[in-house]
Amino acid sequence: MTAPLPPLVRLPLLALLIDAALVVLFVLIGRASHNEGLLGTLVTLWPFLAGLVGGWLMIRAWRAPFSIAWTGLAVWAATVVLGLLLRVASGQGVQLSFMIVTTIVLGVFLLGWRGVVLLVGRARVRRAALLATAKRMSTAG
Repeated sequence: MTAPLPPLVRLPLLALLIDAALVVLFVLIGRASHNEGLLGTLVTLWPFLAGLVGGWLMIRAWRAPFSIAWTGLAVWAATVVLGLLLRVASGQGVQLSFMIVTTIVLGVFLLGWRGVVLLVGRARVRRAALLATAKRMSTAG
């Protein structure tokens, strides 16, 4: 039996897994209309997963994995740019329409989930502050 991962490792690992799952989802959605099977999906997937990992390593995303302004933007840019460059280098097609769709969808995915986490966190902080204020008011009177 292995020991559980410490919290400082779990959160970045969770963020990386969410990013990777969303890159996989992007490819699965795109490949669904082409009916080329598992091999076609893997051929499309690997450049973007490599771009994602490259982005995580280049900016050390584990230091602030939930940040939109730095981590999210940099991971998104690296995933798109490196993914498209690796597609070209491996002889895969890269049409302008594909580049546009890739940039938009991965932007929504990789920035979007971080935005949701940010909003939920802010809502929790506000709710805790309101509850603390209400508790102080009820005990003061």
